[in-house]
Amino acid sequence: MMKLYSYFRSSAAFRVRIALNLKGVPHEIVPIHLLKGGGEQFGEAYVRTNPLSLIPALDDGGQVLTQSLAIIEYLEERFPEPALLPSDPLARAYVRAIALSIACDIHPLNNLRVLRYLVRELGVSDEKKDAWYRHWVELGLGQLDRVVVSSGRSGRYALGDQVTVADVTIVPQIFNARRFGCDPAKAPTLNAIADRCMQLDAFARAQPSAQADAE
Repeated sequence: MMKLYSYFRSSAAFRVRIALNLKGVPHEIVPIHLLKGGGEQFGEAYVRTNPLSLIPALDDGGQVLTQSLAIIEYLEERFPEPALLPSDPLARAYVRAIALSIACDIHPLNNLRVLRYLVRELGVSDEKKDAWYRHWVELGLGQLDRVVVSSGRSGRYALGDQVTVADVTIVPQIFNARRFGCDPAKAPTLNAIADRCMQLDAFARAQPSAQADAE
């Protein structure tokens, strides 16, 4: 059985949990607490598993995969149904662009280690740290919302009525945005898509509050 090294609040791990659920892949969750004891991801045991000291990591028979989108594409190739990438090349590029916009442009600026550096090394107050978070997330989600609307491809989900890797990345980022008090009016379409996704069992079971390590 696959093992997913996860932290309940990690949006990157959230993505992989959703994908595993959508694919119906049996797996075991191995919690790695990112805060306790200075961060269990830096412990010797986990560093041997994932030298990046990041979450998530997926162990498939002793082969450890890292980076959430690479893991999701691996799952897509191993378990093609239900497909999270559309067959049409243009539609596939569209959903990949959404996923990459979140994973590469939006999420890195509000990642835990970045926020921790702002506070611990640069002496930024919690108030200013949260303002930093809201600025970049609202800006990024607002721009991405306009991309989705202007594409003419969205419907119930980011690509019509098909759940894709775009939705798998949108939902965790919206969850985090709401937790930090970002204005949902900045990205109304993405917020509506996230709400519809959360009506699906695979998404609901993957959410932070449903995890065994939730606090």
